[in-house]
Amino acid sequence: MYREPVVAVVLLTTALVIVVALLAAAGAGKLARMDGATYPAALTRAAITFAAVLTLAASVTAAFAALLT
Repeated sequence: MYREPVVAVVLLTTALVIVVALLAAAGAGKLARMDGATYPAALTRAAITFAAVLTLAASVTAAFAALLT
């Protein structure tokens, strides 16, 4: 009955998490380059940061789901 707003909220939240993860990854890559890292090392640090942000978001979501059910 009220599925449409829930789907919209889930999609918007997912988009927001991805944007935050991309911004964090870009910041980590830029900081790595400013620190003197090579491009492959900076890209690796950015990828690790991106994955860490997504993992953290998934963990928080799982914790909230366990609390709310």
